[in-house]
Amino acid sequence: MFNDIGALELLTLVVLAVLVFGPEKLPKVIQDVTRTIRKIREFSDSAKEDIRSELGPQFKDFEFEDLNPKTFVRKQLMDGNDDLGLKEIRESFDLRKEMAEVTDAVNGRESATSTGTAAAAAAGPDLLKKSSPDLLKKPAQPAADERPPFDADAT
Repeated sequence: MFNDIGALELLTLVVLAVLVFGPEKLPKVIQDVTRTIRKIREFSDSAKEDIRSELGPQFKDFEFEDLNPKTFVRKQLMDGNDDLGLKEIRESFDLRKEMAEVTDAVNGRESATSTGTAAAAAAGPDLLKKSSPDLLKKPAQPAADERPPFDADAT
């Protein structure tokens, strides 16, 4: 419930409680709060048991936490009952490998797993040159006295 409260926040709450209730009344307030929390838990546990007994023996392993959508999805999709074949799909998709292939393609390196480029390179270097231009190769620099091409539509 209070998993994200740090030491400084807890100290601030204690100081605030001492200031609001005073050092004389603070122990009684803490006892009242703990007694109320205990009663709420007992009421909740008895209500759960009443519901389980009313549902019958076929729901004896029913857990109320399964009604939470996150828990339900996690239990149905991520646990052992893999009727949809999601485990194989999850294992076959490796995000790191995919990202490495994209990085290699962007940087112009030959990836060990890239089959299309590797197959074209195995077929022959001429086929590879004809099928895709080398976008990473810098164009030849014009001579010093030569003007670069002018595109009137671009300006």
